Amino acid sequence: MTITLKNYLKDLQQGKHRFENVFQSVSRMILDDASKVEKVLVNGKTVYEFKVFREGRKPVIGMYDLINSFVSYVKDAAENGSSREMAFVLVGEPGNGKTYFVDKVMDLYRGFLSIEENRKYTFRFKNMQNLARYGKLTTIESQTYEDPVILAMNLSTDPDENKKFLASFGFTERQIATFYRTYRTLGACSQYILNDIMEFVGGDTNRILEEFIDIIPVPLAGDLGTITGKYQAKDKITSSGADLVGEESIQRLLYLSDTSNPYRYDLRRGVLARVAGSGIHFSDELFKNKTDLVQIYLGVIQNREIEVNAYKWPMDTLIIATSNIVEYQKFIDNREQAPIYDRCKIFYVPHNTNYRLQEKLTRFAIGSNTKTTLLGKSLHEDPNLNYALSTAVVLTRLPSDERLNPREMLHLSAGEVAGEKSIKTLAEVIDELSKRPKISERFGHMGIGQRGLGRAIQHLLSQNETHEDECMFAGSAFESVRREIFDSIPDRKEQEWCLKVLEIAEGLYKEKVKTEIFNAYMNDPEAIRKEVMNYVNMVVVSSDLDGGERIVRIREGNTEKPLKIDETFINGVEQRLGFTTRETKEQHRSQIRAMYARRVTQDPNYCFMDNEKLKRAVTEYRLNTDISGAGSLAGALANPTNEENKKLFDRLFLVMMDKLNYCRTCARKTLEFYCRPDGEK
Repeated sequence: MTITLKNYLKDLQQGKHRFENVFQSVSRMILDDASKVEKVLVNGKTVYEFKVFREGRKPVIGMYDLINSFVSYVKDAAENGSSREMAFVLVGEPGNGKTYFVDKVMDLYRGFLSIEENRKYTFRFKNMQNLARYGKLTTIESQTYEDPVILAMNLSTDPDENKKFLASFGFTERQIATFYRTYRTLGACSQYILNDIMEFVGGDTNRILEEFIDIIPVPLAGDLGTITGKYQAKDKITSSGADLVGEESIQRLLYLSDTSNPYRYDLRRGVLARVAGSGIHFSDELFKNKTDLVQIYLGVIQNREIEVNAYKWPMDTLIIATSNIVEYQKFIDNREQAPIYDRCKIFYVPHNTNYRLQEKLTRFAIGSNTKTTLLGKSLHEDPNLNYALSTAVVLTRLPSDERLNPREMLHLSAGEVAGEKSIKTLAEVIDELSKRPKISERFGHMGIGQRGLGRAIQHLLSQNETHEDECMFAGSAFESVRREIFDSIPDRKEQEWCLKVLEIAEGLYKEKVKTEIFNAYMNDPEAIRKEVMNYVNMVVVSSDLDGGERIVRIREGNTEKPLKIDETFINGVEQRLGFTTRETKEQHRSQIRAMYARRVTQDPNYCFMDNEKLKRAVTEYRLNTDISGAGSLAGALANPTNEENKKLFDRLFLVMMDKLNYCRTCARKTLEFYCRPDGEK
């Protein structure tokens, strides 16, 4: 599709197109829909949630601070702030989602520009054969995909003439002034060719626009490297500046009679020219590049222009880069490279530390396709596998601190209750650690990353036991994570810490197993949730009781049900929570009532299941009273010959398979794991 510049400007004046730089486009892509921006509380700090990053086939999970920093950077650059002369650089450990985030930004941007009113356009010169100096070249595209409005602002050497030209299409003085805020000159070859054509037609602008210029859309295909392009650091011997800025073209020299014509340089041989027209350039492992390429980046970042042998081509490009911590540390230790460091907005990307969000990332690592054994049989996935892996890897990422133990950090980072510990304490820990000069000592910058998690899953899949039993058993996941700790964490101190918190993860898994066993015993997948809410409701409605029993009616969903106030149940749960005196019990109950009033009014479906201590206490009480009263589960498994024990075992076994998504293997192994004494491997 080709149109004339005049028709393009008419459509632009009517709002069919937009003239804006890349920062303005990306900013509008993120912020245009106010309904997709809201405030959320993360680790005790209020941040914005930009839902555009959560949509599509590959949503970004977590990364709140990174997204907020990126949006702030883009918005500042769009408003002509200092960020427009800087690159946005993500620094962090391998496998923490840096490249994934950048790929998502580029996917979103291509999708945004595919909407007709957001499309980017450029121009090309045609009928070049009429000019004797260009040989067999008939058409020449703008090498840097310059916008048609940039061409209109440079048609004449007199700026006032160009403003009059734009005004002739109905643009107001204010609109024209807005255009000139993002003014830039034409690239060297475009200006040179335009001058040649101007000389050929004797300065007749109308003839130039009708006979020698077409307006065309910029291609959006990601495979072409236009609009969004990536440069990955290569071997220092094979890489060269031509990879970035292009080089002289022997083929073009055969056609150009004037060897001083800048068009003899093929800029699209490099990756930068292809994204110079409101595009995004992604430099993967920026600081791995050799010095001469880094110097090219310095000029590109600071001046936003491609320079080859003193010829210049202005760029309109958002530059995003990534680097692992080791390469980054080497780079900044070299004081000679300080200028480019000063031109980068650095964001230190931590691993995800929210185990609830990690469960989504773990699902990606496990995969959604049905797995099979080596013999082609269906391979079952233990319903607790995701939880076991997620808590295990997240715990390795948490630091050691006297104010919060790993378990408390785990729950607070997921927005859950951690006893009397406040989210403010976690915020203080994160803030203090953020001041550490050594990046790996900051919050979330150690432990097993997403790639390490993938290797742990691969180790689980490589075990003969997994294929022989036709099941990925959650209990076996810990040995796979332990293997990954030994293989990928060379620092002895960090390794010991990861092994220590892995034992905490196994304890959490056992608590979850207890919940599953009770649900199976009650023949109800929601049994523990209901028992937790029964306790909460008893505490709330019995606030004026000193003892005794009474039946009251409570609302559950859209219905009412009778609830018997059971002081024995209440006291049994609170005893397991560590509250033994009247004062401590009443203080705890007051906290429950206050939380009920605050949370349930906001969310009627809130069920207190994020209060792990309360859930654990209710589970242990019910297991010790109900199941022990009906028959010892441990005894049933140890001695299934007893008829009563066998009935209990069979009942649990069948419910786990029929209602809780277990297979025969993981149901049996989960029951065995439950009965194993604490501390026994």
